[in-house]
Amino acid sequence: MRIYFDHNATTPVDPAVAEAVARVMTDTFGNASSVHHFGQQAKAVLDEARSAVASLIAAEPSEIVFTSGGTESDNFALRGVAEALEPTGRRHLIASSIEHEAVLVTLRALARRGWRTTLLSVDQSGIVKPEALAEAMTDDTAIVSVMHANNEIGTIQPITELARLAHGRGALFHTDAVQSIGKIPVDVRALGVDLLSLSAHKFNGPKGVGALWIKRGARVTSVMTGGKHERSRRAGTENVAGIAGLGVAAQLAARKVTTESSRLGPLRNRLEENILAKVSGTAINGVREPRVPNTTNISFEAVEAESLLIALDLEGVAVSTGSACSSGTLEPSHVLRAMGLPSPRTQNSIRMSLGAGNTEDEVDYVVSKLPAIVEKLRSLTGTRARA
Repeated sequence: MRIYFDHNATTPVDPAVAEAVARVMTDTFGNASSVHHFGQQAKAVLDEARSAVASLIAAEPSEIVFTSGGTESDNFALRGVAEALEPTGRRHLIASSIEHEAVLVTLRALARRGWRTTLLSVDQSGIVKPEALAEAMTDDTAIVSVMHANNEIGTIQPITELARLAHGRGALFHTDAVQSIGKIPVDVRALGVDLLSLSAHKFNGPKGVGALWIKRGARVTSVMTGGKHERSRRAGTENVAGIAGLGVAAQLAARKVTTESSRLGPLRNRLEENILAKVSGTAINGVREPRVPNTTNISFEAVEAESLLIALDLEGVAVSTGSACSSGTLEPSHVLRAMGLPSPRTQNSIRMSLGAGNTEDEVDYVVSKLPAIVEKLRSLTGTRARA
């Protein structure tokens, strides 16, 4: 038996998406910038996908810029706004301390070039407090970037209120919605943001393709220069097949997001409640609400997370210790550290993220295996959880 509880890292491609990608690769090979028949066929694919992505987030098609994924979209938003507003003297950038590396590393790169940066701290709830942003804002702030849902603990941020505070000081607001698109309904107008990042492979689409939504009128400089592709906002020949897959994934997500959310929430809760009841020394990291319905992050006292991950994998269960983009490092989770959790807890926590195809039987199988696995790992190190 193989059980996949790592949907926040990536998701299986929906068969309809795979079919669309394969069909476009063979049948619609033209360059979408060409004016002949083959080029216009490719352009039609882009137009259809653009409309599907826009519909998913209640946007206008003309506001969608296709990218290679969430990381590029985050870079585009931060670098593009920073450079566009630099002549105005706005050289201050704000983000939360629990952002994805695509945001945090980009801020560090901009700081080396002279921009001033501020990271908003969070407490053990994992929620950014609006008063923290209000205190950090200045008249020099160009952009605030706070993710919609955290990739490790699943907490949903008060984006509408945070965006309102940013706008009150004349700054733009970007949200990395990579982990919320497809899990909960997302409406860019209701959120009140100026830019939003998404990535196809997080909602059953192909890897290597995503989008940045840019609100009409927002000042953003292109960071990929060259031709006039994507209305001169992102140069380079478009990945037509991948974008076709993104479009189909967006259509599927729009149809099933509400029902899938209603299905996954109780399933995730069943997993959590049984683990907490049957495995001693366990605790949930971050608040239980508001969270995306598929994600839980649990600490196992006196157990090394990497050892637990490997032991579960040997039993056919795939989980993670946090962001897939940080795999291969022995450093504890920067999200859990930023929340102020004790050092051991930042290193004994695992993330389980459910998705399409997961069932109650799979949840019950994992719960049946965990107590013995945890007990064995604790016995090997001669440590026990406190009663």
